[in-house]
Amino acid sequence: MTGFPVDMDSFRSPARRTLLKGAAAASLTAALPAAASAAPARPAPSRPGASRLTLPSGLQTGDVTMDSAVLWSRASGEGRLHAVLHALDRDGRRLTSSSRGRGKGRGRDGEPIVLRGPWATERTDFTARISATDLPSDTQYEVELFFEDENGKRGEGGLGRFGTAPGHRSDGSQSFVWTADTAGQGYGINPEVGGMFGYETMRALSPDFFLHAGDTVYADGPIEETIEEPDGTLWHNVVTEEVSKVAETLREFRGRHSYNLMDENIRAMYAEVPVIATWDDHETTNNWWPGEVLEDDRYSVVDVDTLAARGRRAWQEYQPIADVRSLTPGTGFEPERIYRKISRGPALDVFVLDMRTNKGENTDGMERSATSMLGEEQLQWLLKGLRRSQATWKVILADLPLGIVVPDGKGQESISNAEDGAPLGRELELARLLSGIKAQRTRNVVFLTGDVHYCAAHHYSPERAAFTDFDPFWEFVAGPINAGSFGPNEMDGTFGPEVDFQKAGPAMGSPRDGSGQFFGRVEIAPDGEEFTVELIDANGEVQYARTLTPQHR
Repeated sequence: MTGFPVDMDSFRSPARRTLLKGAAAASLTAALPAAASAAPARPAPSRPGASRLTLPSGLQTGDVTMDSAVLWSRASGEGRLHAVLHALDRDGRRLTSSSRGRGKGRGRDGEPIVLRGPWATERTDFTARISATDLPSDTQYEVELFFEDENGKRGEGGLGRFGTAPGHRSDGSQSFVWTADTAGQGYGINPEVGGMFGYETMRALSPDFFLHAGDTVYADGPIEETIEEPDGTLWHNVVTEEVSKVAETLREFRGRHSYNLMDENIRAMYAEVPVIATWDDHETTNNWWPGEVLEDDRYSVVDVDTLAARGRRAWQEYQPIADVRSLTPGTGFEPERIYRKISRGPALDVFVLDMRTNKGENTDGMERSATSMLGEEQLQWLLKGLRRSQATWKVILADLPLGIVVPDGKGQESISNAEDGAPLGRELELARLLSGIKAQRTRNVVFLTGDVHYCAAHHYSPERAAFTDFDPFWEFVAGPINAGSFGPNEMDGTFGPEVDFQKAGPAMGSPRDGSGQFFGRVEIAPDGEEFTVELIDANGEVQYARTLTPQHR
C-alpha cells in the first residue's frame, strides 16, 4: 500500500421546482449558512448565547447491512454522541409493547435501543460515529441523535430513518441510487435555484440506500459568491471562508465537507437514506497520484502526499464508514478504511473500491508492465470477495470508469490509454481482474461509476475486444449531481465496450435547470430475478432504462 504522512495539525416535479425558486429560495437564504430547517431531520442552528449543543451538519446513517448501521453526526462543541433507535411497523409507526407486528430482534419488542457513543472533540472536528450492531434484518428504524455536554446537559436532537437490508428469509427486493460530483466547477449552494435540488429528486424516490461514487467535495475548486455561466447568466453561491480558496490545511478540507452539509437537500436525504461513499481525486486535488508535486500557483503546499493525508482525514471524519478500523483509534490511513464490502442481503453485495490510494503516476499508459490503480492487496481482496459472495448481484462501485478515455494533459487519468490494442499499463491490472472473475466463475457483476460528468451505459464483450479472456459485463455511469457538465468522451476499445447510451449537458453547463445533471437508480426485483437500471436527470426525467437478468452458475 502506498502510504501518506499523517498530518495531525493540520424525482422533483416542475411545479415543485417552481416553488423552490420562489418561496423556498427565500427560506434557504435565511437558513444558510447556519444550516437551519424546521423539519425534524434538519436541526436548527445554535442561537447566539445558546448553551446547549446543536447539530450544525445534521445527521447521517451509512454502510447499512442486514444487521448493522453506522450513525454519524457533528456537534457544535465538545460532547458525547447518543442514539435512540425505535423499530417501526409497516406504516412507519413506532412499535410498542402492544403493537401488532412485533417480533424478535433488537427494537422489535417495542423497546427502544439506547446507544452511547464516543466523545466528540476538536480533534475530529466534533464529528462522532456509533456502530449499531445485532439489529434484525429488513427492519425500519427511526433514529434520534443528540450530544450531551460535560455536565450531562442534552443538546438538540435530530431525527432520521434507515432500514436494515433484507434478510435470508425475505425476497431481497430493494432499490438504490448513485451519482458523483458534488459542488464542482464553482457551482455551490445557490438558494435562487433551491440549492442542490438533485439530492431532493433522489430522496423523493425513497431509495433504500445511496452510493456516492466520489468527488464528494471539490477541495481544489474555489467557490465564489458569483460566477458567470456559459450563457452569461450569473450564478450566486453561499460562500464560507474555507471554500473561498483551494484547500490546503486540515481546517480547509473539513470546511469543504461541512459546507456541503449546509445544503438542506443533502441534509434531508442523508437523514433518510443511508450513505455508502468512496473518494476520488477532488477530495484532495485534480487528477492526483501519490508522490506528485504540484505545479499550481494557487497552492503554497505542493506536496500531494501532505494534501492527500489532510484530505483523506477530513473525508473519513465526515463519512459514516463501517470498517472496524475507522471506529477505533489509529493513524487514519489503514488499508481497508475506504475499500470495503457492504452486504445487502441475498440479492446484493456492494464492493466499494479505492482507486486513488495506490494509483500510479498519470503517464501515457503505454507501459508493457502493469502499473497500479487498485494495488495488489485490493485486487486480491476484490477477487476473493467476489468468489465468496453468495449474493445474486455483485455491484462494484468504482470512482473511475473502465473504458472511457480521461486525458490528463499528455497523460491518462483513468485506466484506458486511448489505444485499442492489447492491454498496457493500468489496463493490465484490469485484465487480471476481469480474467480472474471469469476463471472463478463469478456471475452477475455490474460496475457503477461517475467521474466524467455525464451519464452513459456501456456493454463490454470479448467479441469486440483486443483482450478476450473475460465474460461480458455492464458498466453504468452517472453524474454530476451539482457540478459543471462535460463529455461525452472517447472510448478505448481494448475491452470491447459498446456505448448503449450516453447523454451530456453543454460544456461547463451549470446545474441551474437540472437537465445536464444525472444520477442512476437501480431496482432489484424479488429474489434478484431482475436488475433494472435507470439513468435520470436532476428533474426526475428518466433518460434511459435497461433490465438485466441473472446468469446462474
